[in-house]
Amino acid sequence: MNNEVPVPKGTGIFFCCAKLLAASPSPSLLTQCHLSQRERPWHGGKVSGSSAKCAGELPNKVRLRGRARDPNAIHLFRIQKLCYTVLNRRNGRAFVPSAAKREFMEHRNWNKNNIRTSLLGYGCMRFPTKADGTIDEERAEALLNTAKAAGVNYFDTAYPYHNGQSEPFVGRVIAKWDRSSFYLATKMPLWNCKSLDDAKRIFEEQLQRLGVDYIDFYLLHSLHKARYEKAKAMGLVDWLWQQKAAGRIRNFGFSCHDNSAGFEYILRDQPWDFCQLQYNYLDRDDRAEEISGDRGYQLTEECGVPLIIMEPIKGGTLASLPADAAAPLHALRPDATDASWALRWVGSHKNVHVILSGMSAEDQLTDNLATFDHFEPLSPAENAAVESVANELHRRIKIGCTGCRYCMPCPMGVDIPDNFSIWNKLGMFGQKDAIKAQWTTRFPDSEKALHCVRCGKCEAVCPQKLPIRDSLAQLQKELDAL
Repeated sequence: MNNEVPVPKGTGIFFCCAKLLAASPSPSLLTQCHLSQRERPWHGGKVSGSSAKCAGELPNKVRLRGRARDPNAIHLFRIQKLCYTVLNRRNGRAFVPSAAKREFMEHRNWNKNNIRTSLLGYGCMRFPTKADGTIDEERAEALLNTAKAAGVNYFDTAYPYHNGQSEPFVGRVIAKWDRSSFYLATKMPLWNCKSLDDAKRIFEEQLQRLGVDYIDFYLLHSLHKARYEKAKAMGLVDWLWQQKAAGRIRNFGFSCHDNSAGFEYILRDQPWDFCQLQYNYLDRDDRAEEISGDRGYQLTEECGVPLIIMEPIKGGTLASLPADAAAPLHALRPDATDASWALRWVGSHKNVHVILSGMSAEDQLTDNLATFDHFEPLSPAENAAVESVANELHRRIKIGCTGCRYCMPCPMGVDIPDNFSIWNKLGMFGQKDAIKAQWTTRFPDSEKALHCVRCGKCEAVCPQKLPIRDSLAQLQKELDAL
């Protein structure tokens, strides 16, 4: 049986989608399909296709007949959604989308060695877990397989993730894949390396854990200037370059947790193949001790070093914004998730080649795949809206602590920057339940503000002259009241 739905000429697909969605049983019916040949916008013509044989089965053929009229019309992605909405309304079935045949994941070329990575990378640090804390391997493998089938080809793990279980688990999954169909990234845990022999042992262990004979992207993990100097002094950096020359590492780089000055020192010291930074629309100021911000990004462009982004959603905090703070975003795209805005902001930077997201649940993966399916960089109006949100969140900061840690150590054991960090999260994002859980179950009592004896040592060395003592007393009161 052939289904055929007229598309009014001149009105455009937006109009048709709106009409059909209003009558559709569920937005979840929307997914992608195979459309004929050209990926370009269409106005006018007919949507046609053969009906699915059974619930959840793809139509044999779906095509759009017509001709291109408006170069600024919507993407094929939305036409695909329209097609399936039409077909499933007619068939009266609930269609469960499958990622197995998605073809429109955004990819970026590296202009070297024929590297072409998906803009969305899978961070293997936050897999779903069981009650005992171990990886829920059935769910996690399904997530990885779904991501790969959708076009994700960059998978990032590390030696310590999931208490050392991420690498072995990832190794068991990728053993079932074509080795040439994906890029694998892992990292050297420098804090575990007391000598070059330690590093050599760990590297061999990683290859064994992962079940591979080479690593596509290998990183020195969590660098700052002092840690980098130590790695150089023990000969580790030179040895890893040797491993690249031997073909056991295809691309050698580093992840950095330092301000822009420390980052620049490391970046300019070696002919790195790539680097990895924390970057999001809230962490753009390089005054914080562990953040390179906008200056860090600019340095990668100046040096021509491809950039991979971690923490694009700031540990999940940018995925759930206070409604009033997010109002400028929702006014422009009412149905877009907060997380999608954060990812699109990062992806709008031309030197960003991979954006890592630690997707621990099915809904996170689904939302991220939708964001990177026919990826849309921010328009000027959208970028202004994001700037407005960032300014509002910064306005809500309780205290302007940059985490420089000049105030440490506290004679009484109070972790002053970490106390201020959780207090600022409360101010910016609300999220009282999450903050309460962190404060009561995961923040050591011995490091809480209540142990402050107001000696004033911290205030004497604070570069910003913050009222630390009074602020510690206030934050203890507010957090205890949650």
